[in-house]
Amino acid sequence: MALKVELKPGERIIIGESVITNDNQRTRLFIEGSAPILREKDILTAKTANTPAKRIYLCVQLMYLSQDVAKFQKEYFEFVKDIIEAAPSTLDIVSTISNYILSDSLYKALKEARALIEYEKKLISHVQSGGAGVPADPAADGQPA
Repeated sequence: MALKVELKPGERIIIGESVITNDNQRTRLFIEGSAPILREKDILTAKTANTPAKRIYLCVQLMYLSQDVAKFQKEYFEFVKDIIEAAPSTLDIVSTISNYILSDSLYKALKEARALIEYEKKLISHVQSGGAGVPADPAADGQPA
């Protein structure tokens, strides 16, 4: 079955190693095959990966798009070490991401890395608000364990 993707005017999408930019009208694409696909809203760049969780997401994104885990493995583990040292409560989410990578489920790892970014936002908000509102355990906040 084909994947149906609707693009807004000017929206970009990555299919395999190609960036496709939509023209000035809404477009519907039906994509068949196994090439990695990312919509513009799900793409991070080195410039926008400005937090530990976003750096992990970027690394997983590069693994997914290149289909080459080994190429980014060293950086990934450095980023994982950094985030776990800074926020030990991220361990469960990071473990899930790593398990998806090990099982070659890179798109699922990418989705879980998005959840890590959301959890990181809550942790930062928690710290900025003086410690009220976010549980120390991501599982207690509805995050996957």
